[in-house]
Amino acid sequence: MDRRPHFPGVRTADWWRQQFSTAGGYESPAEDGIPPGPLRPAAVLVPIVLRQPEPTLLLTRRTDHLHHHPGQVSFPGGRVEEGDGSPIETALRETEEEIRLLRKHIELLGCLPRYRTGTGFDVTPVVGLVTPPFELVPDEFEVAEVFEVPLAFLLDVSNHQLHRAEVRGRLREYYAMPYGDYFIWGATAGMIVSLQRFLDR
Repeated sequence: MDRRPHFPGVRTADWWRQQFSTAGGYESPAEDGIPPGPLRPAAVLVPIVLRQPEPTLLLTRRTDHLHHHPGQVSFPGGRVEEGDGSPIETALRETEEEIRLLRKHIELLGCLPRYRTGTGFDVTPVVGLVTPPFELVPDEFEVAEVFEVPLAFLLDVSNHQLHRAEVRGRLREYYAMPYGDYFIWGATAGMIVSLQRFLDR
């Protein structure tokens, strides 16, 4: 079965640039159980790697000892710091710190709508094209592994599972996209769904 997304030209950089050059509304997913009060601003890079013949999405697996989301699959990124001029600057800075993916390899396309998490973060997903070749050096304290997943798999809605779990006495729903030995879920999966809805708007 052909599981590629039904987006003509999805393999080309020009096609991606065209998608982000036009605005359009769509429904972005949101997590259940958003805590009251102000959320902590954060930003992540959604890195689309221009592999041939098909692009991939670059992801990291966090180390098991981290306080927030230990062992989970995530995009490179983190909290907005005082010196950051924008969420884009946060995403680029954190990406360099976590996996040493340099800015010269990244072509910024734009931002998806902010994603609010049940753990109290207000995340701006910054989408960028990454052109090989590049060399990565993961930060051993934060990053256990860096890997890539075919974008066609992640954009295929038949791979978007909706799970339910009881968290602090409340039933919550979240997206998941199991891929091989990796369980992509929570905010990362939610932002991938947001990308899919953006392209399908």
